[in-house]
Amino acid sequence: MVDWHSQTMLVANAESFSKFMHVLFGLYIWEFVSSLDFDWQFISGKRRFRWPLIFYFAGRYSLLFALIGISIALNVTSEVNCQALYTFNQIFGNTAIGLASINLSLRTMAVWSQNRYVVTALVLIILGHWSFLLHGILLKAAWVDGECVIIYTDNQILAISFIYSMAFDFTVLCLTGWKLAFPANGRSKLIKLIFGDGLIYFAIAFLANLIATIFMLINLNAVLSIIANVPAAIASTIVACRVVRRLTNFTSQGPEVFTSTQGSTLAFRSNASTNRRISVKKGDSVHIQMNTFASPDRSVTEYDASGKIVKDNEFDPEAQVISNEFKRPPY
Repeated sequence: MVDWHSQTMLVANAESFSKFMHVLFGLYIWEFVSSLDFDWQFISGKRRFRWPLIFYFAGRYSLLFALIGISIALNVTSEVNCQALYTFNQIFGNTAIGLASINLSLRTMAVWSQNRYVVTALVLIILGHWSFLLHGILLKAAWVDGECVIIYTDNQILAISFIYSMAFDFTVLCLTGWKLAFPANGRSKLIKLIFGDGLIYFAIAFLANLIATIFMLINLNAVLSIIANVPAAIASTIVACRVVRRLTNFTSQGPEVFTSTQGSTLAFRSNASTNRRISVKKGDSVHIQMNTFASPDRSVTEYDASGKIVKDNEFDPEAQVISNEFKRPPY
C-alpha cells in the first residue's frame, strides 16, 4: 500500500505539483492572449462599456496576477518576503474564484428576467461565498530551506469554501437549466444559444469545484489535498469569461439581453428607427401617427419579435405606407 505521507512521496508530489502549475499557467496565458481582442474593443472605446463587464475584467486579470505570483513562488531562488507573496496569491486567487461565480450568476439573472426572488437568493449566496473566501486569505508562510513554504493555513475554511463554491455553481446550473428547458414564451435564439453550448460552461465550473472538493476531503497528503485548487479556479474563470464573451458578441449582432421584470429577456436591434405618437380623445378612436425611416444598409441582419430573421421580400405591416387619413388626427 502506498504511504502518501512518506518523505519520498511528498517530494515526488511537490515536483509534480510544480510542473503541473507551469502547464496550467501556460494554458491560461494562451486563453488570455487569444481573447485579448475582445478586451481591446472596450479599452479602445470601439464598444460601449457596461457595468457587468467590471466583474469580467476583474476576474480575468485577478487570476492572471495570482498565477504570476504562484510562478514566482515556485521558481524563486533567493530569499523573499514569503508572507507577502503568498498573501498576494491568496487574495487574487480567491477573488478570481468569487468573480467567476458572480459572472455565471449574472447570466442566470438575465435568463430569469431579473426575477426578484432569484436575484435576492443569488445575492445572498454571493455574500456568503465571499465571507468564506475572505477568511481563506488568512495564512502564514516563511522562507525554509531555500524556498517559500506555507506553515499554517485553515484547511477547514478552505474546504468549506470549495464545498460552498461547488454548491453555488450547482445551484446556478440548475436555475439556468430549468429556465432554458422550460421557457415561458418559447425558445428564442439566445435561449437556444445558451442551452445548446453555453450550458456546458456552467457544468464545467461545477465539476471543477467538485474535483477540488473531493481531493481536499480525501486529504491524501499536504500536496495532493490542494493540487486541484488552482485547476478549479482556472476552469471556473475561463468558462465564466467565455460565457460573458459569447453573450456579449451575440447581443452586438442581433438580440440583446436587457434588464427587465416584464416577461421577455430580449430586445431586438434594427437599423430602421420608428417614431410613434399616440393621441386619445374621449369617445373617439385611437389614432397613431408613425414615421418610418428605411435602413440604408440592408446587409445587416434584422429580427422580428419572435427572434426570426426578416427577409428582404417579407411583408412587414409596420413598414407600409400609411394612409392619409391617419397622418394627422381630425381634432
